[in-house]
Amino acid sequence: MTTGAPRIVIIGGGHAGANAAASLRQAGHDGEIVMISEETVLPYHRPPLSKAYLKGGSTLESLYLRPAKFYETNNIETLLDARATGIDTERKVVTLADGREVGWELLILATGSVARRLDGPGADLAGVHVLRDIRDAEALHARIVDGARLVIIGAGYIGLEVAASARDLGAEVTILEREPRILSRVACEELSGFFHRFHAGRGVVFRTGVSVAGLHGEDGEVRSVELSDGEILPADVVLVGIGGSPCDALAIDAGLHCDNGVIVDLAGQTSTKGIYAIGDMTRRPMPHYGDRMFRLESVPNAVDQAKAVAADIMGKPLPTPDLPWFWSDQYELKLQIAGVPFDADRQIVRHTPDKENSFSIFHMSGDRIVAVEAVNALGDFVAGKKLIMAGQPVDIARLSDASVAVKTLIATAAD
Repeated sequence: MTTGAPRIVIIGGGHAGANAAASLRQAGHDGEIVMISEETVLPYHRPPLSKAYLKGGSTLESLYLRPAKFYETNNIETLLDARATGIDTERKVVTLADGREVGWELLILATGSVARRLDGPGADLAGVHVLRDIRDAEALHARIVDGARLVIIGAGYIGLEVAASARDLGAEVTILEREPRILSRVACEELSGFFHRFHAGRGVVFRTGVSVAGLHGEDGEVRSVELSDGEILPADVVLVGIGGSPCDALAIDAGLHCDNGVIVDLAGQTSTKGIYAIGDMTRRPMPHYGDRMFRLESVPNAVDQAKAVAADIMGKPLPTPDLPWFWSDQYELKLQIAGVPFDADRQIVRHTPDKENSFSIFHMSGDRIVAVEAVNALGDFVAGKKLIMAGQPVDIARLSDASVAVKTLIATAAD
């Protein structure tokens, strides 16, 4: 392809990288696009890995973000099973593990994040897993069978989602959390208490305020988890779900400004001209929350940043930044979160009338909503998200009244 448009190389074949390639074509870029991915398969949806795919309810092909024909039709070259090992900013080449060099005129980093692992005795035993990609999900699926004893280290969303899937498959589940409550870093106390009770009602055993001293095995296979107080918990399989770290080693080595992720602006531009970064690996501005910078690990963020980079490259206005939002599916529960509760000074809890396990929690800063957590309450999530983005004050009395639909407050705020 010889159009005079810059050759763009994307490092990373996840949600961010794949959407960057697609967004560039949709924005009108007709130059070469090369996507380098360590994965052996085309880009796929990752959220189902802890849910439907883990339970065997979906195929790999059904997870693909786009079919193979899309990349062929749109002249997007995909280098699969290829690991980038270096970036030469002067020569403008990416070096691969097999020695190949890939030249670029513009570079987009979309390397995501890596799951944190245990660093202690027994961490390398067979049967000890993390869940970040398709290979992790397949390995974990093979071990979570009816009657298997699963110990999950870390009570975050991934741990809870896997716990729900494992219980549906008939496994015994124990979740260990070193903090006093589950979801302590990502949810308010009201929400974490609800999920604790709900999972416990489904047979999940929680141990909070505990730490792991080590793992023990036989013949190279994990058999138990030892707690710091000496207690031994039997285990046939262990999932380590203690968060992720940005994959920013390439960026650091290339001299890009990094601080818990690659620092970018709203256009995804890094500190080096001509190099962009998007997705989990970035630390980006939060325009709805003043001058804050934050690292977001979410599919919507990856998609939004991909669109912004494409717009910037094509010289088009940047899309209006969306509000950060997230979701989690556990059993028949759908949790949807909009916003981040920065500077929140109180919470308003609304229980949906005549509907079990349906409620929302609004995080307030004065008379403005800064975040909403909604369980089986789509209407509250959608309306709350709009109100946060509008930045308008709301009538606290009406918001506190569950008989008043939250969407009616949007018109009030606009008046």
